[in-house]
Amino acid sequence: MTLIGPGDDRLLDATVVGHKFARQARLRDAGFAVPEFVCVPASAFDAATAGVTTPGDDLVAWAEKAKAAVDGVPPTLARDLVAAAEAMGGLVAVRACVVADEHGVGEDGATDAFAGLTDSFLYVRPEDVPAAVARCWASAFNPESVAYRVRRGHAADSARVAVGVQRMVSGTRSFVAFSRDPRTGGATGVIAAAHGIGEGVVQERADVDHFYVDGDDVRADVVTKRWMVAQGDGGPVTIAVPAELAAAPVLSDDLARRINDLAGKVEAFFGLPQDIEGTITPDGRVHLVQARPVVFAAPPDEPRIPWSNHNITESFPGVSGALTYSQAREFYKLAFHDAYRRLGVSERRLADKKHHLDRMIGLLDGRVYYRLDAWFALHGQIPAFPLVRPWWEQSMGLNDAKPPTRADFVRALPTVPGLIGRLARLRGSVRGFLAWWDDLVAGADGMDRWSPEELIAFHRGLWAQVGERWGITLMNSVYLLSWATATSALLRRWVGDDDKRIIGGLLLGGAENRSVLGVRSAIALAELVAADPVLAARVQDDPADDVWADIVGGVHGKRVAAAATEHLRRYGDRALHDLKLEEPSPRQRPGMIVDMLRPMVRGGLTVADSRAKERASRVDAEADLRARCPNPVRRTVIRSLAAGLRWFVKTREDTRYCRSQLYGLTREVLWRLGDHLVAAGRLDERADVVDLTVEEVFGAYDGTLIDGDLRGIVARRRAERLAATARPDLDARLSTAYDRPVGDGLPARVDAALLGVRPAQLRGLPSSKGVVRYPARVVLDPSIAPESCRDRIIVAKETDPGWLFLMTAARGMVVERGTLLSHTAITGRLLGIPTVVAVPGATSLIEDGMMIEVDGAAGTVRLLPA
Repeated sequence: MTLIGPGDDRLLDATVVGHKFARQARLRDAGFAVPEFVCVPASAFDAATAGVTTPGDDLVAWAEKAKAAVDGVPPTLARDLVAAAEAMGGLVAVRACVVADEHGVGEDGATDAFAGLTDSFLYVRPEDVPAAVARCWASAFNPESVAYRVRRGHAADSARVAVGVQRMVSGTRSFVAFSRDPRTGGATGVIAAAHGIGEGVVQERADVDHFYVDGDDVRADVVTKRWMVAQGDGGPVTIAVPAELAAAPVLSDDLARRINDLAGKVEAFFGLPQDIEGTITPDGRVHLVQARPVVFAAPPDEPRIPWSNHNITESFPGVSGALTYSQAREFYKLAFHDAYRRLGVSERRLADKKHHLDRMIGLLDGRVYYRLDAWFALHGQIPAFPLVRPWWEQSMGLNDAKPPTRADFVRALPTVPGLIGRLARLRGSVRGFLAWWDDLVAGADGMDRWSPEELIAFHRGLWAQVGERWGITLMNSVYLLSWATATSALLRRWVGDDDKRIIGGLLLGGAENRSVLGVRSAIALAELVAADPVLAARVQDDPADDVWADIVGGVHGKRVAAAATEHLRRYGDRALHDLKLEEPSPRQRPGMIVDMLRPMVRGGLTVADSRAKERASRVDAEADLRARCPNPVRRTVIRSLAAGLRWFVKTREDTRYCRSQLYGLTREVLWRLGDHLVAAGRLDERADVVDLTVEEVFGAYDGTLIDGDLRGIVARRRAERLAATARPDLDARLSTAYDRPVGDGLPARVDAALLGVRPAQLRGLPSSKGVVRYPARVVLDPSIAPESCRDRIIVAKETDPGWLFLMTAARGMVVERGTLLSHTAITGRLLGIPTVVAVPGATSLIEDGMMIEVDGAAGTVRLLPA
């Protein structure tokens, strides 16, 4: 059957039915009062328009000919349409929607207010539905639709149309409501309402009352009334409202508040402000007909600054203090300057863009964000960047990326030999980087005996070398992205839709990276603890600091003491938030290691089991590859590409661990300087240093402070930081006015507390196979005891390597962001636990403790009844 109805997953796919109907399906599944409907997918449109010729120079003539070529629907589909309409009880609405392309661009998209300019028909009798569907298809070739697409840079024949057939609700009043003021983006809800059917409001053919709802306050602008009604076979007409209705507002204050609350719930459900349409039946019930993202008005020609925190929150989640932000800003400036230089950007061109290096990241209400216009300006200097730009944009959470054009390939072609040459030298460069780094770390012992000047000199020397060497790690990321894209494309071509599952398994095996070695070192230590019943009991019950002191003091034997000491020496910089300088690592608080061991000891984890799960996943992936790709030559090519990808991933994880150590050394320097400032009477306690910038800490000794009242600076910044922590997060993507202070133009936040409904199933990217059912552990701040994740499914916005000790206790993972190569996906496969990443809204839609089912192969998360 061509029609797609309720319960069919295709109804949630905007590339099949369009954003309009996919959004309605999600709302209906979540319990919103959306009238039932079915969809004719875009594939039926493709078949109906197969005979349309390629556009010529005369687009108007071509559009008329193409429109005439659509002469009806197939008989089988016509019977199905009539039957579906009759099952809905009579009259239906037939609406067209231009479906989304592979980049998400389509009618009513979240990131692009693409207008379909296609036709819709109301109050259609069942027997007339097939003809209305054909007219919706033909409307893709309306001259205004074709002209609009061409003006936006799309091909004239690029539109693909899905059609929805929906039960008409006999409403007596209709409305369009905005969850935020579309003129300003402010929190006031705006409702346009009229008597009669919704087209009167949408097409401005009825007199409309406007309501402005701010909390409990409702203000109404009431006008003289005309309304639009359906009148027999003649279709909707506009007539005068009966006298008894003309003077009163269309909506009571209470009903206006209900509609505003509904708009707020839809906003919370989708995670961004919404424009909704609905109708009200005589019994007072509100029915939701459509929802789309709000298109906000902006001053003419006002430039905007784009911001995103799509993957930077892996490193700097939540609110960051002044110390963390100032050091992170320096890291991005130094590391990327070196990377651009290594990738062939001249020093002259870098000098022209130097100001962008200083503002690659910003601090918006205490949260670290990428400033995207700076990144585009800087990355645009990289030879051949246009070739990898789409995949880089996707990694930054920009779903409207466009594929490279032929002109991009032609311009980039001369740069390819240089990139290949740098790739050939990359392995040697990485070996040199790791050898240099290990020597530097080994020479950093004894900081507790260093004077302030020695600490500052070490820090400056360290970061000077970062500026000359760290670009190697970023070069690896560039090549990793390109290699992964090529490997995935080849797998899709030769293997099919299971490319993500197979490539995930093929990434396993080979040499262990430093992050994995750190986890397995902890597991080995947990095995030693579990072998001693007395120590195992103490780890579960006694204070962590006391247990650690006895372990390294030899109370429980030399073997476990030596293993614990060695683990701290090698892996003491890896912790939750290990790039946030306000957070301690085991280097400062070794008892944290005991907290990490608790779920491992209780769960009986072993290194052998960990390696066995990894091997089993690899064996399964190899078996899938053999079954789906019988050609031995192609399998050899895929395995070779996978081997290269394993090396790139290992290098990324190795250098990420080096980054944890870099911040570990930096934290040690700055916290010890905090001790010295306390001793000098300039601060009250060492933790005060986290609310100073690095320049201010050094300035106390360099004599470069403008404001010498460090206590006053700390008090003010601490209050600001705590206040920011109490506020909801900003959106992952936002923009601010170019010519105004950034803090003055931050958009309204989405408050997840408005959410009153949730879907039965969420969908994301399948990352590690297996099916599990356990209670959810929603982790917004991972500074929790790992034991609290035992026999739970972690639900988070995203993770970083410091989460490994939470992950080892968990039975599965669901994460809002991430890719097949993200740390979450890789770790899920290494640990052998079902994992789904890129699940929008997971932390809002899933409650802590809720029973959920995760299918890591299908990429689904089911919310189970209590």
